[in-house]
Amino acid sequence: MSLLTILEYPDPRLRTRAEPVTVFDDALGRQIDDMFETMYAAPGIGLAATQVDYHRQLIVIDTSETKDDRRVFINPLILERSGTAVTEEGCLSVPGVFDEVQRASNVRVRARDRHGIEFEQDLEGILAVCLQHEMDHLEGKLFVDYLSDLKRERIRKKLDKDRKARATSNPLPATPVRVPAL
Repeated sequence: MSLLTILEYPDPRLRTRAEPVTVFDDALGRQIDDMFETMYAAPGIGLAATQVDYHRQLIVIDTSETKDDRRVFINPLILERSGTAVTEEGCLSVPGVFDEVQRASNVRVRARDRHGIEFEQDLEGILAVCLQHEMDHLEGKLFVDYLSDLKRERIRKKLDKDRKARATSNPLPATPVRVPAL
């Protein structure tokens, strides 16, 4: 397994609409395992394939405290929504930013598992909210799109500033490193 790079807002690749998964093979299994490893390391509770520059309809989620409730949703489709939940959301692609978003508190989803087997499941609470958040990514939408233009612009500027600060905190050595000739 390996850690994948998580794209950060406003990277235009985050706006790419994901294509359905049509091949359920070992390569897909490795992608799923790498996404779980990346999500846990970030740390997060959900990750859409679009966030790691893999533009297929694939989501991994684990909302458990013990990190032992791995859920995979491939080609997900929400069949029913009910209730309302206003929750503070964050996003691995928008690091350090949290804001309230309104979503359905209960959903019925149809999807495929890592082997291509179709299933339907009722989700509620944080699991339902997380699935909807990740499904937005598959459509090229981010949770900041639910916020005002002003908030979105402030977030973009903050993230740009944070990226620049990270880049300057690890500068190259001031003097060149000399390698002896072989």
